[in-house]
Amino acid sequence: MKGKYIIFDLDDTLMYEIEYLESAYHEIAELLDIQNKEMLYQDMINWYHDKKDVFGILEEKYSHAKIDLLDIYRNHFPKIKIAEEVKFVLDYIIGKSYKLGLITDGRSVTQRNKLRALDIEDLFDKIIISEEFGSSKPDFKNYEGFMGTEDLDYFYIGDNTKKDFIAPNSLGWVTIALKDAGKNIHKQDFDWSEEHRPQIIINNIKEIISYIN
Repeated sequence: MKGKYIIFDLDDTLMYEIEYLESAYHEIAELLDIQNKEMLYQDMINWYHDKKDVFGILEEKYSHAKIDLLDIYRNHFPKIKIAEEVKFVLDYIIGKSYKLGLITDGRSVTQRNKLRALDIEDLFDKIIISEEFGSSKPDFKNYEGFMGTEDLDYFYIGDNTKKDFIAPNSLGWVTIALKDAGKNIHKQDFDWSEEHRPQIIINNIKEIISYIN
């Protein structure tokens, strides 16, 4: 029986990106106004959902503060936890002796901090982060980096219909989209062209088990 390589996206697939944002906002609010940090945090969340320039508002309101808001956002160590169903799926894949991979766009320190906070960095056979690798999705190189001389079946699980599935579809991988439960940063559009569309859409990450076996 052929081996299998199960490759995941990170943001809004193995974790919700909004939880990273909330963690960063908590840290920024505490640095700017420790006495009123919870109120400021809630204001920031409201501004974000109202599509306002959160950092612009903060820089004007706290012009005396000598902190780099974007630097804190990108480099803080997030207070996030892995969801039970995600841990269940990763443990299942490892228990089956399938290979496990990750492709994620973003800065190295940001994405590595997420993985370390979730305590899953060491689970993967290979991790490709765009800043470290030198290119980002949908570049074919980011996916071909997992393909060697072994004859394997490849599965890719992501969420972003704009860029996640173009390359793996063309490479003959099985492509699976985790449907947005209402928390994703990027909106999904399954009416894109065929090259953008995943072959399979699931509502819960545990559903991939029936497709990878």
